[in-house]
Amino acid sequence: MSRSLNKVTLIGNLGNDPEVRSTTGGNRVATFSLATSRSWNDASGSKQEKTEWHRCVVWNTKSSQLADIVEKYVKKGDKLYVEGRIEYRQWQDKENQTRYSTEINVRELIMLGGGSGGGARAAGSDFDAESNGGRSRAAAPAKAKAGGAGGDDFEDFPGALADEDDDLPF
Repeated sequence: MSRSLNKVTLIGNLGNDPEVRSTTGGNRVATFSLATSRSWNDASGSKQEKTEWHRCVVWNTKSSQLADIVEKYVKKGDKLYVEGRIEYRQWQDKENQTRYSTEINVRELIMLGGGSGGGARAAGSDFDAESNGGRSRAAAPAKAKAGGAGGDDFEDFPGALADEDDDLPF
């Protein structure tokens, strides 16, 4: 039995604010255009650049409210990492002409720094827009104690913040 894989990974910038709408069934969907660019030197040594535009579609599902997350946190110019699958669609327009569309059905989205402050906005809201296996998660600030009553005292590790000699490689 042969297997197949339809997986797209993009890192790019939003061309415009996302458009979010509701279907007749009440499901929410967000669409946005993501620009990826590449540059090279041609045979004469001149720098060339090409930008590709990708139409991305993000759906809310039973286990993920990713379209709502896009609506709330993603803005024009933001740098995003998106992962999903490529889909080709065709339909008849009002003049009965056959139209074609290529879309990225987004399953995972991570806001990256850069653009119009996407990284700062994401960090400031304690939010990481990431869908993992169909589940989106928002990162909340860690509590010092279970139950959430603690503060910034870190009683379990009194010397942890004062120790400057850590073993972290960065």
